[in-house]
Amino acid sequence: MIKKDPEGLPYLLRDYINYNTNLNKSPNTIKEYKYDLTRFLKFMVALSNGIKPESIDFSKIDISNISSDFISRIDSSDIYEYMSFLATNLEVGPATRARKLAAIKGFFKYLTTKANVIHNNPAKDIETPKINKRLPKYLSITESQKLLEKAKEDNKNQLSRLKDPDKELTEHQKYLGIRDHAMVTLFLNCGMRLSELVGINLEHIKFDEAILTVIGKGNKERTVYLNKACMNVINEYMNVRPNITGTDSTALFLSDRKKRISNRMVQTAISEYLEAAGLKGYSTHKLRHTAATLMYQNGVDVRALQEILGHENIGTTEIYTHVDNYQIRQAMENNPLANLK
Repeated sequence: MIKKDPEGLPYLLRDYINYNTNLNKSPNTIKEYKYDLTRFLKFMVALSNGIKPESIDFSKIDISNISSDFISRIDSSDIYEYMSFLATNLEVGPATRARKLAAIKGFFKYLTTKANVIHNNPAKDIETPKINKRLPKYLSITESQKLLEKAKEDNKNQLSRLKDPDKELTEHQKYLGIRDHAMVTLFLNCGMRLSELVGINLEHIKFDEAILTVIGKGNKERTVYLNKACMNVINEYMNVRPNITGTDSTALFLSDRKKRISNRMVQTAISEYLEAAGLKGYSTHKLRHTAATLMYQNGVDVRALQEILGHENIGTTEIYTHVDNYQIRQAMENNPLANLK
């Protein structure tokens, strides 16, 4: 019996989503799986109905009744055609195509080895698009200091206004600059992900021991030891943080509406400070790269860095060793004698 799904997903896809949720995959990962696989299955339905790729209107394709029999008829050539469609018609880059293919591979692996509803895995031997590895973009120590100074400048403005009895401030005005300065400081010192910063709760901080418990990907916990700069800004922020009740009362960082601050709000605030500091082409994730790179360049062992960043694979962390090698090469190339014959 085919189950009816409120989102119009075929029951096998819903089962796969539930399977990954049970494995504690992050909400963002689950969201990406759902989107990528929904689009893939809609493409397969369009192909089976003789619709040309360039004429597909994904919003009008119903996949709710897709059965295991339909999925079992998908072969590797169909998947290659979808990947070609992404590259040619939608101009999707290799990194994003690789992510989408990984979702498809995971789905078919589940169907063949866990759910056992089909016998052959058409995605098993499909090669992942070659990705040209790019070194992570990061701020130099001078640029990092400039960003912190810009955030602190607004922080000081807020504090000075607080001391002016002739000026009455809203709760928002009282903690806005101080909050933002604290967020910038944590990003640049701890190298945490955006979702990790947004997810910090008050109980995650041991103020007497200067220890923060970070909830990373897959709800995995790791310990971050807070340095003096981090503790100073957190304590300063706690002095002006509004006391609230309700669902978000445990959140460290609050919005002006006294709710847990959102990813988008943090991104907007950081972007404004970066722009004010004259730094273009950076983001909150680039601040994570900055923290990691500066730590590595100042003697932090790559294994220790792996623990700080919460990387499962040491290979992910080793990209920062490549950054250092790149700088060494650039330094040699910049020698004024480099071009003499």
